Amino acid sequence: MATFISNSPAETEAVGRQVAENIGVGSVFALKGELGSGKTLFVKGVVDGLGSSADVTSPTFTILHEYRGGRLPVYHFDLFRVEDPQALARLDPDVYFFGDGVSVIEWADRFPEFVPEQARWIFFEIKSETHRAITFQ
Repeated sequence: MATFISNSPAETEAVGRQVAENIGVGSVFALKGELGSGKTLFVKGVVDGLGSSADVTSPTFTILHEYRGGRLPVYHFDLFRVEDPQALARLDPDVYFFGDGVSVIEWADRFPEFVPEQARWIFFEIKSETHRAITFQ
């Protein structure tokens, strides 16, 4: 495991950009962390690092946002408000996880049974108002 300390939102995005440099088709990232811990900022960095100028927002009310225009499409899941696992199953997430792009799952710990084995878990922790710990498993 490796842990990075982010001292600002810009640094959290920079970690995402760094990750994007080395990812390929079929990469899946399972994000875990409380509200405000930097998960969506990390996704912004990944999308930017892949060369897309898409406006990244938390997909909390839609479960899934797709970002195109970069080297690879990014499928951004947010399971925070999902109550019924059947709602997630109806999306057929494997189509995305094993498809033509990169999948990032916020709140992946809510439904770990849907997270593929090859997923890389990333843990976000609030250390202070401005500091976040980002741990890669």
